[in-house]
Amino acid sequence: MRTVKECLVLLFFVLTLMLTGGCTGGGNNGGPQSIPMSEPSPAALTGLLPSAAEIAADNKPIVLGFSQLGSESTWREANTASIREAAGEAGITLLLKNAEQDQQQQFEAIRSFIRSGVDVIAIAPVVQTGWEPILLEIKQAGIPVIILDRSVNVPDSSLYVTFIGSDFYEEGVKAAKYVRDKMRHHSEEIRIAELQGTVGSTPSIDRGRGFRKLIADQPNLRITLSAPADFTRSGGHEVMKTFLQQPKEQWPRVLYSHNDDMAIGAVEAIKEAGLVPGEDIIIVSVDGTRRAFEQMVAGSINAVVECNPLLGPLLMQAVKEIMAGRTLPKRMVTPEDIYTQELAVIEINNRKY
Repeated sequence: MRTVKECLVLLFFVLTLMLTGGCTGGGNNGGPQSIPMSEPSPAALTGLLPSAAEIAADNKPIVLGFSQLGSESTWREANTASIREAAGEAGITLLLKNAEQDQQQQFEAIRSFIRSGVDVIAIAPVVQTGWEPILLEIKQAGIPVIILDRSVNVPDSSLYVTFIGSDFYEEGVKAAKYVRDKMRHHSEEIRIAELQGTVGSTPSIDRGRGFRKLIADQPNLRITLSAPADFTRSGGHEVMKTFLQQPKEQWPRVLYSHNDDMAIGAVEAIKEAGLVPGEDIIIVSVDGTRRAFEQMVAGSINAVVECNPLLGPLLMQAVKEIMAGRTLPKRMVTPEDIYTQELAVIEINNRKY
């Protein structure tokens, strides 16, 4: 089927031929002779003018089906808001389904997108594994896939077009660098407690790996307590409370939290134990939410590694590029930084989430 633009170009070409094709011819005296032109009949234009259906199809908005993994944190809420806002600004119809941390709900949402015939599917996966069968279903339906925020572990990377998100491993490295530099004058053993995110999720796996990699050659830095707290404030509070039920000689000197919500919950538990967060226990977290910046300004959190949730504009641009038939890089990383208490005072009013 021709596009509207192709039809109009072809129509213009045919009309031009009709107007110029009879300019010369043999007359009785052998000289040039004008040939009268008649208007082209409707039959002559059959198939050249686009139909109403073709015009509507050419101008219809792009439909994006997005499977969001949940609403477990301030970061996730900002991420969802960014995607909704960017879709509206881009004129893209967004079908968004929240899986509430359940992979099976994500599969159901994706199958509903396939049945609806969306143009593109974007997925923020709960966990890394178990994605190959459903991605094969999407591929068989001929729908391109974008992986957002968290990666998937599949043997065939052609099952998705691109992955847009942070470098979680590097976030762990940045957090470890801060701890190493902060404690560089301490020769005694520094016990570190770790609040992990959702078990099996990309950020939890990679933030843990990056942190451990950097402190591996620091004999006085040792993770002695580690447990998942599901990226939630309540989880961080409960797990930290458990950590502080250990004998005092086993209490951590440093807390590394895989996200801000867990860190803020841990701050509450540390205060309840009669300790001063940020002094008795050095705290470094990942995300960069306004609430964490407020805690840094108050002195309760020492540093935060940024993980930008405002992925909406980048996602919508990727969708448009795919629909235009352009090639995208397999990995698209968002620029991020690390903030200390001093920088938080300067930056806090600029936080959008």
